[in-house]
Amino acid sequence: MRNNLLSENLTYTGNSQTPTHLHLCSYNATEMQEAEGKKLKDIRNLLDNNRVNFLQIHGLTDTETIREICEHFEIDFLVLQDILFADHPTKIEEHDNYTVIILKIFHFNEENRNDELQIQQVSMILGNSYVLSFLENEEPFFDNIASAIRNDVLRIRSRQTDYLLSVLLNNVMGNYNYMVNTIDDSLEDLEEELLNIKTDVKGVGYQIQSLRRQYLQIKKSVLPLKEQYVKLLRSENMLMHKVNRAFFNDVNDHLQFVLQTIEICRETLSSLVDLYISNNDLRMNDIMKRLTIVSTIFIPLTFLVGVWGMNFDWMPELSWKYGYLMAWIIMLIIGGIVFFYFKKKNWY
Repeated sequence: MRNNLLSENLTYTGNSQTPTHLHLCSYNATEMQEAEGKKLKDIRNLLDNNRVNFLQIHGLTDTETIREICEHFEIDFLVLQDILFADHPTKIEEHDNYTVIILKIFHFNEENRNDELQIQQVSMILGNSYVLSFLENEEPFFDNIASAIRNDVLRIRSRQTDYLLSVLLNNVMGNYNYMVNTIDDSLEDLEEELLNIKTDVKGVGYQIQSLRRQYLQIKKSVLPLKEQYVKLLRSENMLMHKVNRAFFNDVNDHLQFVLQTIEICRETLSSLVDLYISNNDLRMNDIMKRLTIVSTIFIPLTFLVGVWGMNFDWMPELSWKYGYLMAWIIMLIIGGIVFFYFKKKNWY
């Protein structure tokens, strides 16, 4: 990884090819205006410091446009680099005039839900009169919030920017909640399958590994929030108003539930691995038991064949007319006796 402190060049490190597109909602208690464009100049005339400006940026390929936006809102160059670094760890960072939040959102691969999760970075910046969101792809993740602003749901247009941020964070928590609950349900289904010794262990083993990878992806991104989220609840943060603290506490409740579910998934995964190994051992024991029974049945038969195969001159039954038939009858009777003895003992 190159040293970003030694370069002024901006490079988007993700895989998304979505062209950069801007969507602005500028509003106050009485009105709302919207604008879309590909460059800052397309929406600049609607930016108003006396209103709340909710600017969504989809696609990070046009780094110059991203630079212009950050310079307009006086965002630090290092923060700009963090936004363009698609694999940046989860963080919440306070600055003098704004707060930066970098998170991940997840989606299942619809072609193969057992595949690794599709991860997208979402960056949010809270200022006194604006909230910026940066998404790598063109997707409707925050469209429900834009719709709520249009319809002034719960008088959202009468509230400050920090309330809008809490709503955005609630959307992200909803994504986490859905993902971890889906994985938890899948783990519970696997547990029921593993309790059945007739289950195809190979298939279950692959599913356990797939769910484990998905669990680790989510844990890596969500667990840092356990310590980071406290920064949003500090009373000295001037961008956080006391009247909106309850909404951030509500988001924190959702986060705690997600963290608890992640811990449950960890314990369930651990027990599933133990159950999977135990199930394998039981299947192997069952196979060995069957092989042992077959071997035990043939031991007395092998003994008889060995006796009659000895090269003594005087062995009366070898000259007997019905000796071959009686040998088969004796071997079948002995084999049947051994088999039914095991059956009665429930060893087979």
